[in-house]
Amino acid sequence: MSHEIKRHPILGDKKEVEKVVITFDGQKLEVEKGQMIASALYAKGIRTNRYTIKYNKPRGIFCGIGQCTDCAMIVNGRPNTRTCITPVEAGMVIETQYGSGKRGDNNE
Repeated sequence: MSHEIKRHPILGDKKEVEKVVITFDGQKLEVEKGQMIASALYAKGIRTNRYTIKYNKPRGIFCGIGQCTDCAMIVNGRPNTRTCITPVEAGMVIETQYGSGKRGDNNE
C-alpha cells in the first residue's frame, strides 16, 4: 500500500515525476527521484530506520531536518546516513541500521 499524496485540496493533482529503483533491505522499491530517503520509505509504509545500540529499540523519522539521528541508516555501505536530508538516487542500496552500523556492535 502506498501512502503517497496524489491529490491535495489546495495544491491540486500531483504532477508526474521520474521514478527510480532503490534497494531497501534486499527489496527493490520504485520511488520518486530526488525525494528524501526517509520520506520515500515512509510513503512505502516503512516506519523503522534503525534500532538503538543499548536497548535495540526501533527509531524512525523524528525531526525531519537532519538534527537528530533517529532516521540514520546504512546507505551504499555508509552507516549513520541521515536519511531525512539525503535524496534517493537510482540504484541506491539502503539498509536498516542496527546499533552503530559497524560489525560486532549489535549489528547481526
